[in-house]
Amino acid sequence: MSFSATPSVLFVCVHNAGRSQMAAAFLTHLGGERVQVRSAGTAPASAVNPAVVEALAEAGIDIAAETPKVLTTEAVQASDIVITMGCGDACPYFPGKRYLDWQLDDPAGQGIAAVRPIRDDIEQRIRGLLAELGIEPPA
Repeated sequence: MSFSATPSVLFVCVHNAGRSQMAAAFLTHLGGERVQVRSAGTAPASAVNPAVVEALAEAGIDIAAETPKVLTTEAVQASDIVITMGCGDACPYFPGKRYLDWQLDDPAGQGIAAVRPIRDDIEQRIRGLLAELGIEPPA
């Protein structure tokens, strides 16, 4: 599948407060201007999970100002790759998009100790995605 010069990736989970926020933060952090990143939720929470904010801060990424966003049809249509994380049938499907479903534990209601392994799993998946897209993360 070919992508535009700047591939765009949309991360979708139910609340857009944990997994999709972490994935978007890592892709933005490691991909920089070479990739366009969006995240959204099918039923967005009122705020990003504080344990997720803390876990990313430990990795040197500040998402304290991020807020959960509602998933729109436009966001899906504007994305080359849509990565879903446990939103099941609530995620819209459009032909011609590349869909990946990442099976990840939900950090909702979990403490920092439970969020760290999810964060690390997401970072590894993001590094793999960047390699697939031919984007070299910073050393």
